[in-house]
Amino acid sequence: MPPNWDVYTWLSERDPAVLSAFIARYVNVAAPGDTRLEAFVRTYVAGTPDDGDLEALSDLGIDDSGQFTLYVRGLEHPWVMIAIAEGRAAVLGLSIDDPDQSEAGYAAAEELMHRLRAEYASPAGLAGIELPPPWTRRAWLGAPAQLRVGAPD
Repeated sequence: MPPNWDVYTWLSERDPAVLSAFIARYVNVAAPGDTRLEAFVRTYVAGTPDDGDLEALSDLGIDDSGQFTLYVRGLEHPWVMIAIAEGRAAVLGLSIDDPDQSEAGYAAAEELMHRLRAEYASPAGLAGIELPPPWTRRAWLGAPAQLRVGAPD
């Protein structure tokens, strides 16, 4: 797998309608690459989790804070990242293949970061090479990003 730019936007509130729109627009729901997408949608979009959904999603986190990232296949991007962050926040992300870490890749990441911020009325965006999504405001502010605009509120 070539190096990817990972481009993120911060959502201060996890609005189910916004999550649904992001999934519909960017996720390959027919072949997501992770069956936990269904559990995610039932839990965070529909608000009607089945027995076992929360446990299945908890496997995605590194501790019992309730914060995690779901990585699924995209329609136009190799990967789509949806992170449940601290409080009621979420982080939405898309990856861009850029094996040469080129100027064109940098420009594409910058354009995508601004587009995602505008599309989801986000206060902050960041992008970097192979950058995991930050789950907290503190981690966001300290992330080793090559591109950054705004700050999470």
